[in-house]
Amino acid sequence: MSNNWKKIKIYRSLLPIAWLYGAGVRLRNFLFDKGILRQHTFPVPVICIGNLTVGGTGKTPHTEYLIRLLRPEYQVAVLSRGYKRKSKGFVLGNPETPIEEIGDEPYQMLHKFPDIYVAVDEKRCEGIRFLTDGHTAPGTRVILLDDAFQHRYVKAGVNILLTDYNRLITRDRLLPAGRLREPVDGKNRADMILISKCPSTLTKEEQAEVRREIAPKQSQLLFFTTLAYGRLQALFVSSPERKLESIGPDEHILLLTGIASPAPLIEKLSGYTSHVIPLTFPDHHAFDANDMQRIQTAFEKLREGKRLIITTEKDAARLIGHPDIAPELTPYIYVLPVEVSFLNEEERIMFNQNITDYVRENSRNSSLSEG
Repeated sequence: MSNNWKKIKIYRSLLPIAWLYGAGVRLRNFLFDKGILRQHTFPVPVICIGNLTVGGTGKTPHTEYLIRLLRPEYQVAVLSRGYKRKSKGFVLGNPETPIEEIGDEPYQMLHKFPDIYVAVDEKRCEGIRFLTDGHTAPGTRVILLDDAFQHRYVKAGVNILLTDYNRLITRDRLLPAGRLREPVDGKNRADMILISKCPSTLTKEEQAEVRREIAPKQSQLLFFTTLAYGRLQALFVSSPERKLESIGPDEHILLLTGIASPAPLIEKLSGYTSHVIPLTFPDHHAFDANDMQRIQTAFEKLREGKRLIITTEKDAARLIGHPDIAPELTPYIYVLPVEVSFLNEEERIMFNQNITDYVRENSRNSSLSEG
């Protein structure tokens, strides 16, 4: 654990500004805690998935885990703000909705799970009202709020807080000195705390050390999750899926990412070949024609023969319909899916049971109320 501390960049010269920022956030939370700023409840189960930090903690894979858990029994709706979208207000996605109207992560979930509702609205209360009005998204029985831990106007029934194992909230600092959106004691609002992106080899002793450091309240549940990578899938052409183990040591890979934390992916692929060339862009980056030229140039520098481009599901959503992508690159572009896996089977069972019990009880109450 001590090595992780060295990896966290803290801009100590900005700590005075961070203190002022923290004072403003504490005042806002105080107003909510005292009921001066009003929270709203809704007639359907609402589950919030969020974090205390900016940057990737794995919210989308965890949201997708909840979708897979709940959609066999319930009509699920996901509500996001639609970061960097070009539209305003409430938008309910459909198969023809362009990525610019809802954002890359909602677009990814919409096409990955066509049997659920995916909507965006910067005002989450308004978005929930649309989803529960009986005709905009008929049959909705549970709403998943993506990245809404700080959106306290909604009083969720279950608050799930994620913290990256490689950058624990207890070792971070407030913006702009660090990446914390609010003070660490904001974790006390969570019902469940998930330590995400853990090494799959994390021992019980190391887990106990993390648990002591996070110090959850007696009423809070704490779980450890890791990322499990699936098979490589061709993005543009019809080709068989490939196991990661099929990557040979002489294969040259251009790793194309526009995500917050590409380091785990680089490390994963480097375990199969030493010829991994990262081409990284900012999180949620909107690729333009110049970026497409950069990608083509970088790919052409790879050794001819055994070479391919690997990208993430989120980046694939921005590439699939891009007008400037070079046609000669499309046969080489593969997507690497990622899912959440719990380190401990007993924790997976407990997590699933708590979520399904909450939804079952409150969904039944909602049905009785409507009746």
